[in-house]
Amino acid sequence: MDRSKEIIRTSVIGIISNVLLAAFKAIVGVLAHSVAIVMDAVNNLSDALSSVVTIVGTKLSQKPADLEHPFGHGRIEYLSAIVIAIIVLSAGVSSLIESVRKMIHPTEPSYNTITLVVVAVAIVVKLLLGHFVKRKGEQLKSDALIASGSDALFDAIITLSTLVSAGIMLLWHVSIDGILGTLISLVIIKAGVEMLTSPVNELLGARISKEMVNTIKREVMEFDGVHGVFDVILHNYGPNVLIGSLHINVYDTMNAYEVHGLTRRITEELFKRHGIILTVGIYAVATGNNKHAQMQHAVMQTIKRHEGILQVHGFYYFDDERRISVDVVPAVSVKDEALLQQQLTSELQALYPDEHITVLIDHNYS
Repeated sequence: MDRSKEIIRTSVIGIISNVLLAAFKAIVGVLAHSVAIVMDAVNNLSDALSSVVTIVGTKLSQKPADLEHPFGHGRIEYLSAIVIAIIVLSAGVSSLIESVRKMIHPTEPSYNTITLVVVAVAIVVKLLLGHFVKRKGEQLKSDALIASGSDALFDAIITLSTLVSAGIMLLWHVSIDGILGTLISLVIIKAGVEMLTSPVNELLGARISKEMVNTIKREVMEFDGVHGVFDVILHNYGPNVLIGSLHINVYDTMNAYEVHGLTRRITEELFKRHGIILTVGIYAVATGNNKHAQMQHAVMQTIKRHEGILQVHGFYYFDDERRISVDVVPAVSVKDEALLQQQLTSELQALYPDEHITVLIDHNYS
């Protein structure tokens, strides 16, 4: 079963569970003449909304690419995760308001055997459902499922806290309903904000994981003819769509046909292994004991000795312009990149006074 079908299957289980729980509560509520239980049944139907949102988002994300969206619609999954996180936040805020009211105007709960059984069943079902859905979300890397599972878990925690505070009230006549509800509501609100972080970051263009970047660099370095991997840039267009580029160092003795074959093998292999649509650029490394190689070595060593340099690459000498061009990646600690560029240019200009110097400030996007 593929990822999207598994997400939908898990969401359907969530819907069925909430509907069955709602039916159970409604029947018990009618038989017991309890309006509170009947209203709680309606609440369970609304809890199924997060699973419906997940299914709709997953279905829409599977739409094929079109003229307006050439990279597909995978990012819709992140939008559905945001909607569910907002639902969780809303529940947290509503619970907070109600808890503050109980702190100001405490009320003594009235529970009988039937309501206690219904509450206990609801807690167990919600805990099992929430754990199952959240675990599936983590396995499938689905922010929407994780948020939906967390929603069910928080619902169970709220109900459990109500039950605990009711027990304390009945045994010791001490009302902690409002205090306990406020604390849990704040935890839920905090969790809701954290749920928003991941999908929002993906939509904004989050940095790819360090592990993924290291894996890509290691795999590309395994190809014969590659002597360095730089400028790894990856864009996420959904959980299954990564598009990006990187540069490799190759010796200047390779001809265009050999370079073409090498870059093609790299792109095919990374697509097969990771589903990455990749563009591979090249940096030619000067070899031998000629002017270009000597100049390259001197420029690289000069820049590497400078403080605040994370990486230097992309050296090229334009014979017709008598111009040296090189890319420099400054460390995060460097606050004034323009000043660094000016200092490096001055140092290289002193080393080669008859050449034009171009120092390009690059950045570590991965």
